[in-house]
Amino acid sequence: MTTPLWEPSTTAIQSTQMYALMQRINREHGTSLTDYEALHAWSVEHLDTFWELLWDELDIVAERRGDDVLVRPDAMPGARWFPQARLNYAANMLRRRDEHPALIVRDERLRRRVISYAELYANVARLAHALKASGVTEGDRVVGFVPNSEHAIIALLASASLGAVWSSCSPEFGLNGVLDRFGQIAPKVLIATDGYTWNGKAIDTRERIADIANAIDSLKHVVVFPFLEDAPVLDDIPRAIAWADYLDNNTSEIDFQALPFEHPLYILYSSGTTGVPKCIIHSAGGTLLQHLKEHRLHTDIDADDVFFYYTTCGWMMWNWLVSGLGSGATLLLYDGSPFAPYPNTLWQIASDEGVTVFGTSAKYLSACEKEGLAPGKQVDLSPLRALLSTGSALPHESFDYVYAEIKRDLMLSSISGGTDIVSCFALGCPIRPVYRGELQCRGLGMAVDVFDDHGQSITGNKGELVCTRPFPCMPTGFWNDPDGERYRDAYFSTFPGIWAHGDYAELTAHGGVIIHGRSDSVLNPGGVRIGTAEIYRQVEKVDGVLESLCIGQTWQNDVRVVLFVRLRPHVVLDEAKRDEIRRTIRQHTTPRHVPAKIIAVEDIPRTLSGKIVEIAVRNVVHGEPVKNRDALANPEALELFVDLPELAE
Repeated sequence: MTTPLWEPSTTAIQSTQMYALMQRINREHGTSLTDYEALHAWSVEHLDTFWELLWDELDIVAERRGDDVLVRPDAMPGARWFPQARLNYAANMLRRRDEHPALIVRDERLRRRVISYAELYANVARLAHALKASGVTEGDRVVGFVPNSEHAIIALLASASLGAVWSSCSPEFGLNGVLDRFGQIAPKVLIATDGYTWNGKAIDTRERIADIANAIDSLKHVVVFPFLEDAPVLDDIPRAIAWADYLDNNTSEIDFQALPFEHPLYILYSSGTTGVPKCIIHSAGGTLLQHLKEHRLHTDIDADDVFFYYTTCGWMMWNWLVSGLGSGATLLLYDGSPFAPYPNTLWQIASDEGVTVFGTSAKYLSACEKEGLAPGKQVDLSPLRALLSTGSALPHESFDYVYAEIKRDLMLSSISGGTDIVSCFALGCPIRPVYRGELQCRGLGMAVDVFDDHGQSITGNKGELVCTRPFPCMPTGFWNDPDGERYRDAYFSTFPGIWAHGDYAELTAHGGVIIHGRSDSVLNPGGVRIGTAEIYRQVEKVDGVLESLCIGQTWQNDVRVVLFVRLRPHVVLDEAKRDEIRRTIRQHTTPRHVPAKIIAVEDIPRTLSGKIVEIAVRNVVHGEPVKNRDALANPEALELFVDLPELAE
């Protein structure tokens, strides 16, 4: 059996909230659960009992819960959770109202602001009053064109307190990217920033805000807050009002609307690289229960933690981070480039603020390694106890880097789920070891499995990541999909009655999970299925390679593997370097993984949330249209893949 990279001590295990829950189940239900595998199995076998118990364990603030927990448990989709419950997400986020820091706000300009729970409550109260005075009521949409600052969180919570639905984009989104999203949902109020900075460059967004306001007729107010300038002029923005003026009232209390469990809280968006983004509706109750479960049980977050996730407001990890307020923790917000004004900016801030839980992307950790950063030797990370990574599969080598250069005694949790469920299918576990290259466990109450092409459960082999039983954070549907056809097609068409997530995955002998890439980007040379993450892991070991992208090109009645690499400046992709890449892949995988073509490119296209887009590149290579280039952060990079002579031979 593989040796763990990290194991919690017995004392550490017994101090966790997950262990306490396991003991409670044993006492109240006559079980003898002793480890995570048994706990997970029990949670899935007794879904209604588990989630009812969890409601109590997490001390959910609600007007009522009701007697029914799960109605139509065999219907996917169609199951209903807590149908008689009445609650409010914002009330659960603002249960703490003292002077303890709720938010520490930092940015690449080295500014720092601290907002206490009492101040946060007061600001939410004033904005909620203003929104209500603007006619915002249950079910209306309030949208944000916002950086990761306190304004975004205040706006979300104020909207949620009224029962309005929140949706956000980060300010680097272009006009069409914003309209593709907000234009579908007819928002009543837009909360927007006057600008932002990226890598030292100031970017004024007021012209874009004006264009958004002109294009969306449903908007009644455009509330602009100062982020780039202290007092931005708003004369050219239709229906604009300054943040301070909009919040200029004396309201001090919030009238939290008690709403059904399935009442919509968020609209999130699919990446939109194959068409107009899908508008995914997430419920207040499902989001609340799932996030608190993942924070308190799987990450062991409590009121003494300082919780950070490097994210923008256009990525679901921001929504996930915000729910840390429900545990009374302090949230650290950061806006800007992670490497500005200096390479170890985020690690220095983590040290300054005493971060205990640090979340980021796999790409960021890889970039830190390539930059030669050794955070554990450069700054004091003694409070840090958990490091979370998502966005793409965390390579085995990044596990090694974390334990060698960041911290030895650390729960490294690679987590995976996504926008579709605004949470995780597989994630961390404070009572289990960490194994190299593996996500620690499947989430409690989540009947996660891996199926082969025939719908049979498999372990130790690659297949489709599925969930075989209902879970509370399933989307309630898609916007403008009244009969649910698009929703069912997205998740339930592969295996009827089973959620198919679109990840190519593997269950391990340890009870962990390995993600090998997206199912729709799986390569198939000679009929052998290969996950792209298996190739990326090897290629990016090679000195001089910054990142890579792999596709399958239709060629001579088969598929051949084509690898594109972005190299460090002054590194040349000559035949020796190609041989080194091929040799590295062959030695650590199989001959089938070795690309038929290796081509250097100056840039690799990615979504606005930073994910590389294999399908878009594959379409370009095959002369097929890319339906929505506005979903990309750098759409111009696609031109680098047009009519490449190397791919015609």
